[in-house]
Amino acid sequence: MISALFADSFVDAPAGGQRLTVRKAVMRDIPLILDLINSYAARGIMLPRTEFELSEAIRDFIVVMQGAEFLGCGALHFYSPTVGEIRSLAVHEHAKTKGVGRILVESLVREADTYELDVVFAFTYVVEFFNRVGFHVVERGVLPLKAWKDCLRCSKFSACDEIAVLRVLRPEHWSESQPQQWAHTASADDQFIQIPTPLSLK
Repeated sequence: MISALFADSFVDAPAGGQRLTVRKAVMRDIPLILDLINSYAARGIMLPRTEFELSEAIRDFIVVMQGAEFLGCGALHFYSPTVGEIRSLAVHEHAKTKGVGRILVESLVREADTYELDVVFAFTYVVEFFNRVGFHVVERGVLPLKAWKDCLRCSKFSACDEIAVLRVLRPEHWSESQPQQWAHTASADDQFIQIPTPLSLK
């Protein structure tokens, strides 16, 4: 599990109060990001991260601030020249009614578009929110690279209860590249992560 965003993280920010800002993370943000992610990891909600992992991946991250206060983070991780994942989404408990989750997701989608990705995906419990911002539910089997990376070290690997969602940014490119590449073995109601089998190996 790599996301700590639930429904209350997507409440629109109330009027008034100090303005929220979003920016790319920098190295000095690493302790703040680590503390937030690992506080959720200690409760079994997210995968733990190390300083080394964050140092390697800091360019993937954005943060949301209110003045000098750190409220949340998220990352856009690239898997190929065409596919990226919105991941490591976490919002401080006291900031979950400020609309931080929405800011994070929308900002990361814009970044993916800037990099000309064809699609972005995420794993979530808040399908309704992601539907409202252009994502749709897909079988886990259409996301093969995810299964080989973080999922393999997740305690829920064999019984994952998160839902895969995907947003197509460039439909013409995505539809051309997908149909013949993989044979998908997952069924819509399958509870397990399925690893696709290349057609040439069947």
